[in-house]
Amino acid sequence: MNIVETERLILRPWREDDAADLYKYARDPRVGPSAGWAVHKDEADSLNILRTVLMVDNTWAVTIKGSDEPVGSIGYFPCREEQANGAPEIGYWIAVPFWGNGYIPEAVRALIARCFSEGAPSVWCAHFEGNDKSRRVIEKSGFKYQFTAPYTGSDGVGHQSLCYRILPEEFEP
Repeated sequence: MNIVETERLILRPWREDDAADLYKYARDPRVGPSAGWAVHKDEADSLNILRTVLMVDNTWAVTIKGSDEPVGSIGYFPCREEQANGAPEIGYWIAVPFWGNGYIPEAVRALIARCFSEGAPSVWCAHFEGNDKSRRVIEKSGFKYQFTAPYTGSDGVGHQSLCYRILPEEFEP
């Protein structure tokens, strides 16, 4: 099974039976729009997102040790930006009740280490202009700002995306 463990977290594959928990957190308008996706309308919407977006390789449910409840998501995929030359980009979100606990920086560091162990020449991460919480995660994780580019989320809304990169020699696990 494809599980990533950190000091306080278990990153595990998403499952269809996570739909109710996903909906509980993904219906909050403070979460999805700042990550480029629409607020979930109902549990069926969350189940569809599980099946079509989250239940893929290199994407995990973020759970806190001692609980199997998913409270966020993290994954990596080939960066869309031409300058990245297909290097991995990490994307993430966490439910509002868990903001400010350092869970996502902990998960991001684990995925940076995984990407470099798999031979990635660099790892990328981005946030929308004005998303200071995500910017702090990215900077805490050691990424360095590279450029800003336009991006349209799956919700159809256009944004300015600030893109960051970290190289193996810059990473401190």
